[in-house]
Amino acid sequence: MATRPIRASNLHRMPDISTRDDCERLVRAFYGRALTDPMIGYLFTDVAHLDLEAHVPEITSFWETILLGARSYGGGAFAPHVRLHTQSPLRAGHFERWLMLWHTTVDELFEGEHAELAKSHATRVAGAFHRRLAAFPTAAATATDLSDAPAPLLQITRRA
Repeated sequence: MATRPIRASNLHRMPDISTRDDCERLVRAFYGRALTDPMIGYLFTDVAHLDLEAHVPEITSFWETILLGARSYGGGAFAPHVRLHTQSPLRAGHFERWLMLWHTTVDELFEGEHAELAKSHATRVAGAFHRRLAAFPTAAATATDLSDAPAPLLQITRRA
């Protein structure tokens, strides 16, 4: 019986994301970096006052739904970012740093179809959130005195 040669590249192959536990491992590793990051850490700790133990199950469900089709997430991911943005403006650099940390974490733990999906979906979401947040006022903008500004004659609101 012939055996297949073992290639060195296959010896250290990392697993793909395939379970809820994998999603949680990814989320915890990411937040381990993000919370202490000099560029975005303050957003989680000082602005959002993130309760990590309460947040991990929810964000794990988000990624489990996206990556594994589990349908375990029922929340709205955008609204918390709007609240955060109104307190401390989320800029392109914040999203770029978030993505760099996310991609690095994924690449260090996993490889495969779901790992690639985790990175591509995060990139799409970050871009969409950054574009959509531009329409929302920030604390600095609302603190500006607008008493001399004319009132709008018509305000159109579009709901999704």
